[in-house]
Amino acid sequence: MAGEAAEPEPTGGDLSRLLARVQQAGRHAESVSLEAILDSLGRRSFAPFLLVAGLVTLAPLIGDIPGVPTLMAMLVVLAAVQLLAGREHIWLPSWLLRRRVSRARFVAVVRWMERPARWVDRLLKPRLTLLIRRPAHLPVALTSLLIALAMPPMEVVPFTANGAGLALTLFALALLAHDGLMALLGYVLTFGTLALVIVGLA
Repeated sequence: MAGEAAEPEPTGGDLSRLLARVQQAGRHAESVSLEAILDSLGRRSFAPFLLVAGLVTLAPLIGDIPGVPTLMAMLVVLAAVQLLAGREHIWLPSWLLRRRVSRARFVAVVRWMERPARWVDRLLKPRLTLLIRRPAHLPVALTSLLIALAMPPMEVVPFTANGAGLALTLFALALLAHDGLMALLGYVLTFGTLALVIVGLA
């Protein structure tokens, strides 16, 4: 199905507030779908796709499940390719949007993230905006695509999937907060993680 307009502008709001919104996703159901999570964040920019993929890959209880990093990689690949192609709407297949996690596990993960989110919020501020302002959002999308393509083999190299999840999260925060420093850290972490993958698979 088609998402909202895929404009690469920040959606605004700090991470704690975004987590509070995410926690309301599917609040009346026994399980939470990927579609409900994305809809709670809004799909008008690339950032929510990166944020969901990054946080899910990082999160305990969910990110450690075999196959989850690869599933999140597919989400990023689909979104990044369409953004780079200039599409106005990001389309995701219904089978991917229907993927679900139990509400109890989902709420536990979101609550686990609340304390780190408050710490991160104190660090975020607009700076080095040339690194995320158009057309600089395109290298962010291209690097995110590179991370996503490398995520399946990361499942067999310890800790590298976590590095990928953190890099995606940094890029999402960079877009959301207009914080180019987060993007710069994301680039450094990306290439460091990819180097570890290459060494681990050699």
